[in-house]
Amino acid sequence: MKIMFSLKQQVHYKAMLLALLLVSFTLSSRPVMSLVPNQCNDQCGTIQIPFPFHLNISCPSISTAFHLSCLNSTTLYLHIGFKTYRVLDFFSDGVLVDFPGTTGCRQYNDLNAFGFTKNDHFGISGDNVLGLYDCEDSSLCKAACETNDLPGCDGNNGGSLGCCYPLSDHSIWHFGDGFSFFSKFGCRGFTSWVVSRGTNTGKRGVKLEWAIPRNISDRICANNADMVNATTIEAGVRCLCKDGFVGDGFAKGAGCIKSCIKEGQEAYGKECDRPKHSHKKLVILAGVLAPIFILVSLFLFLCILKRPVKPGSFQLDQARYNSTLSFRKGCRTRLFSYRELDEATRAFEDSQMLVNDKNGTIHAGILSDGSHIAVQKVQCETERDLIDVLSRIELISSVVHRNLARLVGCCIESGSTLLVVYEYPANGTLEKHLQYSRGQKFVLDWYKRLRIATEIASVLAYMQYEIAPPIFHHGLKSSDYVFLDVDFSVKVSGFALLSSGCGDGHNNYENDVYNFGLLLLEIISGTKYTDMPTVALEKIKSGKLEEIVDPSLYYHEQPITRREQIEIVADIATRCLLFGADDKIGMIDVAKGLVHIAKEGNKKGPEFEETFSNSSLLQMISMSPDSIHVP
Repeated sequence: MKIMFSLKQQVHYKAMLLALLLVSFTLSSRPVMSLVPNQCNDQCGTIQIPFPFHLNISCPSISTAFHLSCLNSTTLYLHIGFKTYRVLDFFSDGVLVDFPGTTGCRQYNDLNAFGFTKNDHFGISGDNVLGLYDCEDSSLCKAACETNDLPGCDGNNGGSLGCCYPLSDHSIWHFGDGFSFFSKFGCRGFTSWVVSRGTNTGKRGVKLEWAIPRNISDRICANNADMVNATTIEAGVRCLCKDGFVGDGFAKGAGCIKSCIKEGQEAYGKECDRPKHSHKKLVILAGVLAPIFILVSLFLFLCILKRPVKPGSFQLDQARYNSTLSFRKGCRTRLFSYRELDEATRAFEDSQMLVNDKNGTIHAGILSDGSHIAVQKVQCETERDLIDVLSRIELISSVVHRNLARLVGCCIESGSTLLVVYEYPANGTLEKHLQYSRGQKFVLDWYKRLRIATEIASVLAYMQYEIAPPIFHHGLKSSDYVFLDVDFSVKVSGFALLSSGCGDGHNNYENDVYNFGLLLLEIISGTKYTDMPTVALEKIKSGKLEEIVDPSLYYHEQPITRREQIEIVADIATRCLLFGADDKIGMIDVAKGLVHIAKEGNKKGPEFEETFSNSSLLQMISMSPDSIHVP
């Protein structure tokens, strides 16, 4: 018998399933098992050696690249090329090593001392945090990473660093670069700590990520394991046990065994299949909870059945409406109650409102645990809109980008209204800091502004070109959706969750490019006003760019290279305004151009070489002053 559901019933059914999944996930945490020793149970001193690393060449492994040596049964070494590195620790995705040739702890090491060249099996991990010594250019230093607990040679706190740079920040250093890269900034030495994700405690040494080349990785993963891409090693992969299983994930290693919580304790393998022992307390608890669960389930079921079924209801299409994300991804978002968000935002009072536009309203709030949030209220006009928004929330919550505001969770207020909860970074909006600069509270120098513009363009391009289906913003403003973290890194939120009425793909690109052009002008001028595009283009046409530059940037006192950078960014803003409507420039071009400027100084990227044969950019402005596209 085929069961027919209305679209509204499907929405409520999906919401109920999401709630039950989240509740079940809260009640049963995933057990964590330490690294599993390899099959030969190799050990050197106090360090147990996990797969695929090995001491004995007869021990099962994947490649000789993971062969280690143990000196005097106490000191473990990894050999890469002609370099030998002392092994300090292992991680599930990497190995912590010391600087080669050192006999004791040094406060700083020469930039060329590490001598590592990436290969098919190892790469420098982005989990490393560097302390850089005596740098001539401090623009690469990041204040935020100085809050980490980074021990000195004596094991105590290393004190204040002259310059701190986390390799997870890709604005300057990129995967594949060596440590000698920092000599470009006049740095004379460095030291390194690994700071694992989710912590702020460092351990001295350099973490190398390990992986296996994809072209030799067929059938290396065990049952109940997935193949995952490495972060720093091109075309490198590893095996990772699925949810509910633990182990090294490799067919030649320990594989994956079932994991569970039994009577409050971690259990593995066959223990998970054995029936629980009867305990008096458990019986009493089950006797109390079972009737309650049955009554609640019956009530929810009756609520669904009582809802009117509209004519034209159709069969549930499993491929369209069932959740397409794995359990791991589905649990990334938290299901809030309306009461939680109502209290956090002071009943959504106007003083808490940050945004009110076609993408919905956004209110600032503080949860009971003290964390700051931004709550976007999305009004869905049709049930299909609600389905689309739920799917888009799932998609956005699965995206990992350092400049995308983290989607914390959501709340279904009623049948047609969704509340989407984002993180709200401590430094507030970009507009606030631009206004501070205008008020002579000098905060945003040109370097910070260029980095902010580059990060905004990069995340917009990523969402449009790397995500399927692409996600557009449709409402980018410095006052609304661009937030700054404690280290002034960008967090963009408020991407359009409703696709209805937004036009075709061409218009989607066009709106974001144009809005970004306006934002670039605001970053340069430090302010915004209704006729800013017209005024700005007239000033540029007349060769009077300095008249619209934020006075707090002291344009005429800047070195020539810095003034040229400002001019090039103004050129990009002009192109966004003039040519976004004709699809002659896309966000990917804008992002590449800004990244090139940030890396190469005052050199214009190839994306913005003159491609128009009839006239220069200034001639185009004078020929078509009214041709600016306003969506």
